[in-house]
This record gives sequence, structure tokens and C-alpha cells, in this order.
Amino acid sequence: MTWAIEHHDGIARLAFHRPPQNYADFASIIELGNLLEAAVQCDDVKVVMLTGSGDGFFINHAEPADLAKAGAGSATQDELDSWARALRLLEEIPQPTIAAIDGLAAGGGNELALACTLRVGSERVRLQQPEVGVGIITGGGGSVRLPRLVGPGIAAEVVLTGRAFAATEALRAGWLNAVLPTVDFTEHALRWAAVIAAGPAPALRAAKRSIVLGSREPFADALALESDLFSQLTASSDALKEAIT
Repeated sequence: MTWAIEHHDGIARLAFHRPPQNYADFASIIELGNLLEAAVQCDDVKVVMLTGSGDGFFINHAEPADLAKAGAGSATQDELDSWARALRLLEEIPQPTIAAIDGLAAGGGNELALACTLRVGSERVRLQQPEVGVGIITGGGGSVRLPRLVGPGIAAEVVLTGRAFAATEALRAGWLNAVLPTVDFTEHALRWAAVIAAGPAPALRAAKRSIVLGSREPFADALALESDLFSQLTASSDALKEAIT
């Protein structure tokens, strides 16, 4: 097991630990996908948070040995599918997902963060897509999701130069939603996420669905989806009825 699970008042924290450099191998990513699928079935989980293990790494690049294995054609189909599955689940499970990044998130680790609904970082955060420098390109959506988040110009600089972006620069670009203190970072991140987890679960899930699908679909279709979700919640929301009363 490379993922430890903790529950904090509606927040499921999945902490990745694979020393010494927190490279994510196929087994780790398959495990992450299984945990995310399990979270879908848990009504008590309102927010899912990914963290590293507190040693200056969030989730580093994909395990180099696995890249070689895939390139040699010796990886199984489940292994080859594991990254796409985990990224899709982070983006599409009903609960908002948060990447809480303390230190380095490079390559596949940054792509996992990009698939999350929100991203917060510590003061020592470094975000990077180094693939072009070693003769390949991003393979987990980095060159697709990042331009939609920060714009094509900044994304092109990130991908083409491979340089690491520090906390302040990433925040200014919109890559991060917040920069939190490095000391006791996980506690700060949980408090930040608690503001979201305090909301009613049906509204959180509907809002995420509207944001994710709305960013993919034609404008009119996205508005229709939002209107439909709004109508469903207006008819059923206990919180709204209490507020009106």
C-alpha cells in the first residue's frame, strides 16, 4: 500500500508515500483508482484530498522504470490504462477533489493535480512538466488541461521549457487557488478544504458536475445542464428550505 487514508469531517485525505522520491508506479496509480471508486460509494465523503507524505514531495513523475516498461511493450493493459483511469476519476467523481501540494509536483504528479477540481500549495511548492527535456511530451493531459487552466501562453512556457514554477508565480497564473504556510501544511490545507466540506453534499456534487461538464460542452448545452441541476436542487434542498424559513 502506498496510499494512507484518513477521514476528517467529510474530507477523505489520501496521502501518498513511496520514498525516496515519491515516484508513482503503476501499482500506486491502480491503487489510487480503486480508492477513488470506493469514495464514490461513500456518502460521508464530501471532499477528496490528495497529499504527499510531508518530505518535500507531492507526487513525483511516473516511475521511470514503468516508462521504460511501457516503451518496451511489456506493460499489461491494466497498467497502461491506470493513469487515464485515475485522472478521469479525479476529474469526474461526484466529490470535489483537491490537490494539496507541499514541495515538488513534477510530470505525472502535476498532471494528477491538474485533474483535481482545486489545487493549494505550500510556500515551497514547485510545479513542473519536464518531459520535453528528455525527448518526450506530457502523457497525462498536462499539455491539454494546463492551457485551459492558465492560458496557452503560460502553458506553452511550462511545457516547452520544463522549468519549475514556484508558489507565488503559480498562484498568480491561476495554477494554484491558494498558497498556505509550509509549517503544518496539511493542517492548513484541511482547514482550507473544510470550508468546502461544510456545504451540503448534493449542492457540492451538482456544482462540480456543472463546472466539469460545462467546460467541455457547447455553451448552450452547459447552460441547460446548469439549469436542470438548479431546478432539481431547488425542489429538494433542505438547506434552501431552512434558509427561506
